[in-house]
Amino acid sequence: MTGPGPSGASGGSRMRAVRATLVAVGVLGLALGAAVLLLKQTPVQIVGVGVWMLGAILLHDAVLSPIVVGVGILARKRGRRVPFALLAIVQAGIVVGAILTLLVLPEIYAKTLGTANPTVLPLDYSLNLALTWAAVAVLTALACGAYLALARRRAAAR
Repeated sequence: MTGPGPSGASGGSRMRAVRATLVAVGVLGLALGAAVLLLKQTPVQIVGVGVWMLGAILLHDAVLSPIVVGVGILARKRGRRVPFALLAIVQAGIVVGAILTLLVLPEIYAKTLGTANPTVLPLDYSLNLALTWAAVAVLTALACGAYLALARRRAAAR
C-alpha cells in the first residue's frame, strides 16, 4: 500500500473509492440497459439479443482468444527475439479485426436472407470486411515498422 498522499489519504483508499465508483457506474449501466431491453423489445427480440451475446462469447472464447494466445506462443518460440511491444501491436490488430468482424457478421447474414427493400442492405459487406481486414493488417504492419524504427534509433543513441 502506498503512503499518504498530499491530502493525507492513502493511495489505497482512493483507489478503492475509484474502483467502487466504476463498479457502481457499470452496474447502473447494466441495469439501465436491461430495463430498456425489457421495456422496449418483444420477447422474440430479447431471445435474439441473448443468442447474439452467446455467439459473441463463443466467438471470443473459441476463436479469438486461442488465436491471440497462439500468436503470442509462436512469437515467443522464435527465440524470444520478439519484443513485447511488437507482440502487443499484432495482438491488438487481431482483436480489432475480430471485433469488426463480429459487428459486420449480422449484416452479412441478413444479406444472405434477402430483404423486401434492396436499399436496406445495399453494400457488399463481405468484400468490405475483407478490405477492412487488409487495412488492419497494413496498419498493424506500419505500427510494427514504426516501433522497430524507433527502437533502432534509441539503440543507436546509446
